[in-house]
Amino acid sequence: MYYFIGIKGTGMASLAVMLHDLGYEVCGSDLEKHFFTEDELVKRGIRILPFSEDNIKEGYTVIIGNAFLEDFPEVIKARKLCKCYRYHEFLGELMKNYKTVSICGSHGKTTTTTLAKTVFSLFKKTGYLIGDGEGYLTKESEYLCVESDEFRRHFLAYYPEYAVITNIEIDHVDYFKDEIDYFNSYQEFVDHVKEAVFYYGNDEWCRKLKFNVLAFSFGLTYDNDYYPENVESGSTGMSFDLMFRGEKLHHYSVPFVGDHLLIDVLGILSLGNYMHFDHDKIEEALQSFVGPKRRYVIEEYKDTVFVDDYAHHPTEVKVTLEASRKRYPDRKIIAVFKPHRASRVKYFAEQFKDALMLADEIYLLDFTSIDDKQDGTDIDITYLAKMIPGSHVLGEDETGAEQLAEYKGECLVFMSSKDIYNIAEKVKELL
Repeated sequence: MYYFIGIKGTGMASLAVMLHDLGYEVCGSDLEKHFFTEDELVKRGIRILPFSEDNIKEGYTVIIGNAFLEDFPEVIKARKLCKCYRYHEFLGELMKNYKTVSICGSHGKTTTTTLAKTVFSLFKKTGYLIGDGEGYLTKESEYLCVESDEFRRHFLAYYPEYAVITNIEIDHVDYFKDEIDYFNSYQEFVDHVKEAVFYYGNDEWCRKLKFNVLAFSFGLTYDNDYYPENVESGSTGMSFDLMFRGEKLHHYSVPFVGDHLLIDVLGILSLGNYMHFDHDKIEEALQSFVGPKRRYVIEEYKDTVFVDDYAHHPTEVKVTLEASRKRYPDRKIIAVFKPHRASRVKYFAEQFKDALMLADEIYLLDFTSIDDKQDGTDIDITYLAKMIPGSHVLGEDETGAEQLAEYKGECLVFMSSKDIYNIAEKVKELL
């Protein structure tokens, strides 16, 4: 029995699904409220129990989620009775059985990993682990595409054949001392890569990386190995010529909006070209691409646009609002933001302010998290609200939903790595 402490966690749910599909018995514990990551668990009938140290039985193999410290009751008991792994430790061991592709970077990991599995699955028997609860693995899988998180240097447990680095911009400021410390974790990670690295060449920190294997840059300008020419973009998609060192490889038309998504696509096209994948087939797959959960998911309901996005860093908030403005130029853009981690709010407060002010109206939701107790940063949402003229602190109750429902016909952009989708559902009920 594989037992997961915090089975609804973003990577934990994906890993639990993979082990179940390989034929192992799997169960785990978590909070009883709904998280978007649990859908695949429920679909497979994987048992989810409330937290209790009585759940832990001798002989289990226990996988411990990152949010749970060694003083958590289930962890204490598991350490006494069972073989235990932290999530990244177990995943690192599992990856040794496959040819692996690690997707890492401060932003865009989940979308880029979803692009990678979409492309690789056309040509190879491919498993994948994506940080939205999606996982897939069979005994026939040869390749494994993995979203690889730099959180507390956990990706240093991985030794992939290939890596795609989308960007390097400091995050997790509760742990990393400064930009140099953050960069050094990526340098150590690329030293683990066995065959080739593909990195975003318009990122100043990515350009500073030193490589012991083949390395190719991708980006928006011709000084990269891979870059686009003749880019045409609109409100529903874009087209471009994929270039490699001055040579045109293929003309692509894809249903993506925004430079951030073009960059993500270029990373995977670069890897696909290196693997000698057929570009016509890649384009066909991208035409019907289904994005990951909670990564710029659009729903039009009662003439009102609902955008749901995982954005929790100011750069992500900025590109999400810019993409919304581009898609819906004739509607008001209403930002609804719920931060995650007090330390991140405090460190990036000015950047959050600048990003959120791209919206026409700004609503801020309070935040509490098990992680904040570890940070030792004692602020709440009013810290940010006081910095942003005209912003409103919103309750996640009927009154709050009523305020948002007044924007019928406009574009409501819900942004958070936490459970912001609950208030969005209340607004839909009112409409």
